[in-house]
Amino acid sequence: MRWQRAATLSDAIDQLTLMADVRQSPLVALMNTLSVQGRTGQTGEAIADSLVKSARQLFNRDNPPAIDQQSGSRGPLDATFGPVLALLDNRDGGTPTSRLSLQTFLTRVTQVRLRLQQVTNATDPQAMTRLLAQTVFQGKAVDLTETRDYGSLVAAGLGQEWSGFGQTLFVRPMEQAWQQVLTPAAESLNAQWRSAVVEDWNSAFGGRYPFKNTSSEVSLPLLAKYLDSETGRIARFLQTRLNGVLHKEGSRWMADSINAQGLTFNPAFLQAMNTLSHLSDVAFANGEAGLHFALRPGTADGVMQTELVIDNQKLVYMNQMPVWRRFSWPADTEAPGASLSWISTRAGTRQYGDFPGAWGWIRLLDKAVVSAYLGTSSSWSLSWKAPDGLFLNYTLRTEAGEGPLALLALRNFTLPETIFSVRASAERVPLTDDIHPAKRDTEPSPSLIGVDLQRQASFAHGRPTAN
Repeated sequence: MRWQRAATLSDAIDQLTLMADVRQSPLVALMNTLSVQGRTGQTGEAIADSLVKSARQLFNRDNPPAIDQQSGSRGPLDATFGPVLALLDNRDGGTPTSRLSLQTFLTRVTQVRLRLQQVTNATDPQAMTRLLAQTVFQGKAVDLTETRDYGSLVAAGLGQEWSGFGQTLFVRPMEQAWQQVLTPAAESLNAQWRSAVVEDWNSAFGGRYPFKNTSSEVSLPLLAKYLDSETGRIARFLQTRLNGVLHKEGSRWMADSINAQGLTFNPAFLQAMNTLSHLSDVAFANGEAGLHFALRPGTADGVMQTELVIDNQKLVYMNQMPVWRRFSWPADTEAPGASLSWISTRAGTRQYGDFPGAWGWIRLLDKAVVSAYLGTSSSWSLSWKAPDGLFLNYTLRTEAGEGPLALLALRNFTLPETIFSVRASAERVPLTDDIHPAKRDTEPSPSLIGVDLQRQASFAHGRPTAN
């Protein structure tokens, strides 16, 4: 069986209209045929059996069974067709019950079709389509997503043996209709992301360190306005525009497995958001740049003295017993920057590097060889190789995560321009599902769903199908 691809939203509406029309629906015709075939050989419950069962229920009403497995007709094909027949079985006088049923599903499909027709008949259909999708993006349920979820429940209730059948008939129609709504909305959201965040980001930070290796530096207060986990521009955009399809688990952003169906997030976007989110937790926890860490100098052959300065905070080591020195970055000083110098056994004071500016300490870290310190997850070994071949060694101990090392993730960082991969989303929903691969019809069918369903519909209405 196959579900024909709808090229436009109007095509999807036409499919749903035919699907829910009980007089012409290939789905209804097929289910009626399966109902007749599945009930072959069924026998009704005898009156005597019914009286005996009623008596047993009267004496055992303290422990009634949760499911009455002896009620109704029984036949030799129940094991195979039972799940399908259950969808057609309304016990309350022909009216839908609280159980999953085909009638309820078709009613919901009609509601979706009416909602989509309102969209296409609007003065600005594209704007209405975007509004419908963005309602879901913001975490609110709509008829379409509720019916999609109901169809998934129906398909799951059919069991493993009917899984392909259920997916094709009850899940794919809603997925395809939803896809016709998602595609223009995803493109619109990509455009909003570029205009609201990316363009301003590039204007403020483009061509500056650490995003580019230049002398110009990024403003830390301005960067904090983007990265703050609560009120930052990026977090605000994600929380207000994508609350329904993207949620946070710890410091990581995750796509919602239900509402994000049919959407393909740009992997680079998710990776970038997780990088910035982690950096915000480590270096911008209080809404502004601020780190506290400790450094301890280490010995090295041929090195008599080292001097490390970070924003006017000095650590001088002359081969005595090393001790920890606490630092803050950025420190409140009029002369921010970082420098490292040493005295060897063969020469006087020499300077390894002097990096002025608020990012001076990060520039100096960028030159170091960094390795995890054995036995702890909060300490790292730092080593700078001097021009004379000597090593200037320190141990870094952080209070949160990697401390200042986390900022090295911003080297050559680029903020992605798209949230969704629109083409990948459109191609991701499979529209075919082989129930019997050996019998698959290789020619495209002109009907709503495959050739077999068209044939079933013709017989159901007394119209023979030409071979």
